[in-house]
Amino acid sequence: MASWPAASRRQSSSSSSSRKSAELSGARAQSHSHHGRAASSPAAYGYGRQLSSYSTRSSQVSSSSSGSFSARVAGAFTSCFVPRRQVTTEEEEEEKKKSRRSECHVSIDSGSWQEGKALTIADVSKATSNFSEKNMIRQGRSSTMYRGKLKDGSQIAVKCVKKLNGQNLTAELWRELETLEKIEHRNLARLFGFFERVADCVVVVEYVSNGSLREHLDESCGNGLELSQRLNIAIDVAQGITYLHEYKEHPIIHGGIRSSGVLLTDALTAKVAGFALAGTAASGSGSGSGSDATPAKGAAGYVDPEYLSTYQLTDKSDVYAFGVLLVELVTGRPPIERSRGGEARLTTKWALQRCKAGEAVVAMDPRMRRSPASVAAVERMLALAAQCVATARDDRPSMRRCSELLWAIRRDYHRQEEPRCAAVAEERSDEWVVR
Repeated sequence: MASWPAASRRQSSSSSSSRKSAELSGARAQSHSHHGRAASSPAAYGYGRQLSSYSTRSSQVSSSSSGSFSARVAGAFTSCFVPRRQVTTEEEEEEKKKSRRSECHVSIDSGSWQEGKALTIADVSKATSNFSEKNMIRQGRSSTMYRGKLKDGSQIAVKCVKKLNGQNLTAELWRELETLEKIEHRNLARLFGFFERVADCVVVVEYVSNGSLREHLDESCGNGLELSQRLNIAIDVAQGITYLHEYKEHPIIHGGIRSSGVLLTDALTAKVAGFALAGTAASGSGSGSGSDATPAKGAAGYVDPEYLSTYQLTDKSDVYAFGVLLVELVTGRPPIERSRGGEARLTTKWALQRCKAGEAVVAMDPRMRRSPASVAAVERMLALAAQCVATARDDRPSMRRCSELLWAIRRDYHRQEEPRCAAVAEERSDEWVVR
C-alpha cells in the first residue's frame, strides 16, 4: 500500500515526460515546417536566419526548451514586426502631412552633399552660426540675407523674409516653390530649400560670390564691364528666363527681373535669382506664375504698364522687365534716377528717345570704349529694348526671340571688332620692334 503512491508518481512522471516530449517534438516539427516555408521566398528567408540565431543561443542554455523558445520567438516576430512596419509607415505619412505647412525639407542633389539627404532648418541654422550678425550679407526693411556653409562645404545664401500681418504662404506658392526646387540651369541660381516659420519665411539658395549686376554697374564691385561682357550677361539672363517660360511641366513667370537680382560669378557668368520670392512671401499673395501674382517689391521702373490695369503678370511682363534691364546694361544707370532738384527721370524713356534721334552714343555708358562696332551693337540693343517695352503685350517679342537677336548682335559685334583689335595689336608689335 505504501508503494502505490510512489508507483503512481512514477507513472505520472513518465506520462508527463511523454507529454512534454510530444509537445517538444510537435514544436520542433512546427519550427522545421516554418523554416521550410521561410526558405521559399527571399523576403521570408531573413526571418529564418533570425530564428536560427535565436535557436542557437537558446540551445546553449537548455536543449529541452529550445523548441518552445523558438516557437515563442517565431510568434513574437510574426505578431510584432509585420504590424509595426505598417504602423511606422502610417505614422511617417501623418508626420509628413503635419510638417507640410510648417516647413518643407528639400533634397539636395548637387555638389558633394549626400544624395537623398534632406536639408533641415537645423542644418541652415548651423550653417549660418544660428543666423549670427557676422554672417549677415545685408539687411532691409522686410528681409535679411545671410551667408552660410553646409557640412560638405557648399556655400549657401539664406534669405529670411518677414511676414506681413502673420500671413502664411498660399498653397499656390507652395506648389511654385516645389517646382522651382527641381530646376537646374547654369543661368539660374539654384533653390535649395524653403521653410515657413511663425514670423518669417526662410529661402535657401545657391551663394554667388561676385556681387550683383547693379553693383558692377555702379562699380561698387568689380572693375567695370566692357560691352562684350554686358552682351554675355544679357544673353545669360535671356537664356535663364527662356528656360523658365518654356519649362516642361508648366511655364514659370519670374515676376521680379532686375539688375540687383542678377548675380555674377567670378567668371562673370550671370545667374538670375529672386523668382519673385521676396514679393510673394512678404505679401502673402499668389506666386510668380499665377495670373493674379504681384510683382516683386523694389521693382519700380520694371513693372509692366498693363499690370496696372489688369493686375495680371504674364510672360510678356518678364519681357518688359528684360527690356529695362537691357537699357541698364547699355547706359549703366538705374531705371529711375533722381536729379539734384529731386525730380525723377525714367532712364528707359530717355535712352530710347536718344536712340530714336540717332544719338545712341549719347546714351552709352561713358566707361565703355567707343568704336563703330560698339555703337552699332548699342543701337541694336536699344532697338530690341524698345520692342520689349512696347505698350501692348502682343507687340513684345518672346524671350526666346530676344535670345536669338542678342546672339546675332554679339556675333556681328565680334566680327567687326576683332579685325580692329588685331590691327591694333599688330601696330603695337611693330612699335615694340622699332624701339
